Amino acid sequence: MSNRLLDLPPLDLLRTFVAVGRRMSITLASQELCLTQSALSRQVQALESFLGYRLFVRSHRRIEFTSAGQRLFRSADSALEQLGDVVAALHPGTAGGAVTISASIGVTALWLLPRLGAFQRAAPGIDVRVAANNRFVDLERENIDLAVRYCKRADAPEHALFLFDEELVPVAHPALGVSRIEDPEQLRQQVLLDFDDVSRPWLQWHDWWRKAGKGKLQARGVLHFNQYDQVVQAALAGQGVALGRLALVRPLLDEGKLVLASARAPASLAYGYWLIARHAAPNANANANASIVRDWIVAEAAGMQSASGQGPLS
Repeated sequence: MSNRLLDLPPLDLLRTFVAVGRRMSITLASQELCLTQSALSRQVQALESFLGYRLFVRSHRRIEFTSAGQRLFRSADSALEQLGDVVAALHPGTAGGAVTISASIGVTALWLLPRLGAFQRAAPGIDVRVAANNRFVDLERENIDLAVRYCKRADAPEHALFLFDEELVPVAHPALGVSRIEDPEQLRQQVLLDFDDVSRPWLQWHDWWRKAGKGKLQARGVLHFNQYDQVVQAALAGQGVALGRLALVRPLLDEGKLVLASARAPASLAYGYWLIARHAAPNANANANASIVRDWIVAEAAGMQSASGQGPLS
């Protein structure tokens, strides 16, 4: 029987691979890891050499996963994220009143982080740590105070607090000039930006077309992304039309950075966002801080709901 620990590739190579996979960009990953692009590329090549198979397909100005790379990324990303959470939770500096919030990468980048600065200015004495990952976390075991969960109403945990529903609407950069993506002529001129998550087909274009009652319509092309925030970033860069998760892209619509790309009303889904808190806390101070952060998140969600009749969707 082989020694599974010795069979594993070096941790630094896996960390580099995950950084590239999360951003699908050598440039952005090298900036995140404080490495030169050439050094990061050599580490990816070293990992491929160690494993004996390709992880990425490289073309002009873009990279994509191979099937083996996609499979390895899903496991490595989850494993490294869990390891990072535990290491951070055990650090002596986090034992006080710090509050840890877990949310998906998309929710963190598009909803939580843009609001967090205002909270820190209002409550400078509370340290907040954000654990962004797409896996289901165990709050008690991993010392997570709060988590934003995405699920159907019937599947929400018993004491979960409702934040907002999920609605989809096509969005694009104003420069593209698209207003009715369902129009065959406009569609033929556009690239569709798709969320490449087979576990959530209701967030993909083929499901939106089916619910819209459209047949097989042909776009100019399709770009696939494995993280939802990458879909939105591509839309902001004018690379195509995305299915906007309304709660996450509403500020971008209000600011005019994105515009509606369809005449159809937003499509309501059976899913929503919920906030859950772990029952135990390491000390009373941390528990009080977690309650403050919890109430702030709920208030932010309520404020967003009360403003839903304003702006470009009204």
